[in-house]
Amino acid sequence: MLLFVVGVVRRGGPGTFHPAVSVRAYVSGLRDTCRTIPAMTHRVAVLALDGVLPLDLGIPARVFNEARAADGSRLYSVGTCSIGGRPVRTREDFRLVVEHDESLLETADTVVIATQEPTPQLLATGTLPEDVTAALKAIRPDTRIVSLCTSAFLLAAAGLLDGLRATTHWTLCEAFAELFPGIEIDPNVLFVDNGRILTSAGGAAGIDLCLHLVRRDHGTSVAAAAARRCVAAPWREGGQAQFIEHVVPQDADRSTSATRQWALERLAEPLTLEGMARHAHMSVRTFTRRFRQETGLSPLKWLAQRRLAHARHLLESTTLPVARIARACGFSDPVALRRQFHTYVGLSPAAYRRTHGVPGVTAGR
Repeated sequence: MLLFVVGVVRRGGPGTFHPAVSVRAYVSGLRDTCRTIPAMTHRVAVLALDGVLPLDLGIPARVFNEARAADGSRLYSVGTCSIGGRPVRTREDFRLVVEHDESLLETADTVVIATQEPTPQLLATGTLPEDVTAALKAIRPDTRIVSLCTSAFLLAAAGLLDGLRATTHWTLCEAFAELFPGIEIDPNVLFVDNGRILTSAGGAAGIDLCLHLVRRDHGTSVAAAAARRCVAAPWREGGQAQFIEHVVPQDADRSTSATRQWALERLAEPLTLEGMARHAHMSVRTFTRRFRQETGLSPLKWLAQRRLAHARHLLESTTLPVARIARACGFSDPVALRRQFHTYVGLSPAAYRRTHGVPGVTAGR
């Protein structure tokens, strides 16, 4: 059984892409950048077993490489390794050759396990091969650990998810619950952030989780810019449903998209479910049903997320006092804003601003 690892290092060397530069010159520049990136303090390892899904495997490198500092320099760099440095068999009809062995794990500060097909042994017994167990044990106890999709099975088998809430691909959540009854599995979210341990659902949810990590490390502006470079949605909250049955309504006139835009332009106002439904010319029941079909969220939960996202942006990009930001985002008072921040961000607005706000500027409280 082979293990594939992608190492991601914070604050890598410069290397921005300009549309006028030829593809050959750009690729050459990337190679030069990779050769000159020095050893850094924050390294992330993405692990994948034989049977790794190539698309999912490329997600961490694609997202982290697009996270840039204000001067255009990369905030992460990416490297790869496998157990013994051996080639890795993908789920498709090809293998991957890597440059390093599993010793990269021993110095990682964040580990991301890429999506792979759970082996019959894992599904039947909930146990791992010895080489995989040894690789996971080599991870330092203070390392941040992330699983993409079905790799949550590996974390569970290693005992890393005991007593925690987790998610995986919705089609395997029932099997996961039967195999690991001591873990709370949630099939209705894109990802779960437990602090040190994070798990994501399938496919594109890996992009959401990687962007979430960039946002957590460097703030919403850096994450949004990385998302634009990846041509990805800048924000899909972890609590959103894994799949949406009717993303594009058959009748555009019956969509809630116009009302969503209307609400975004009025976040400071006391918006209500009834008022949103009235704007959409629908009953509350019909509006709520269609809204959830199109976004995966209830209208009020979507509105709360948008208000919080706007508050984060204002804390990062302005020096407005917290009380003014609370009013601008539709919170009843600063206490309500602080409560939302503590619940969903884990920091007070002031602490968040100190970490991600305009450098060298003292803002009002």
